[in-house]
Amino acid sequence: MANRKRKRKATQIGSKRNFEKKHFNYGRWTKGRFSEAVTVTGAAKMVFLAGIGSEHEQTGKIMYPGDFSAQCRYAFRKLKKVLARNGAGMSDVVKQVTYVIDARHQKQAGECRRKAYGKVPLPAHTFLNVSQLAWPEMLVEIDVIAMVPLR
Repeated sequence: MANRKRKRKATQIGSKRNFEKKHFNYGRWTKGRFSEAVTVTGAAKMVFLAGIGSEHEQTGKIMYPGDFSAQCRYAFRKLKKVLARNGAGMSDVVKQVTYVIDARHQKQAGECRRKAYGKVPLPAHTFLNVSQLAWPEMLVEIDVIAMVPLR
């Protein structure tokens, strides 16, 4: 019976693919914030993105110093580009880790994240407060794992 309940709570993506991806939320408070678990069954390519922050794509200069929301939006724009270059999109992300240097940005990070994913189910997510990121002016860094069908 417990297995049945879990299946009813799952959001299924990928019925037209050669693999199946399901998102699970067991606690009410997690819905709309992140999936507590994401399972992928079948043949797929895994895409691992390194931490992406507000570094300019060509120069490495930190964009939007002191503006958390702008850095977050910029990071997601870059993340979407890198995913696309690897045949993936936001709906293919199964795991995300967000690193911040100030936990007080949690609400802003959540809003930025929800806008970036739009209407697709949110991936499993871990939010970490760290003492420092790669560059002194960086306020947020995001890394993801995506799964796309084998072609």
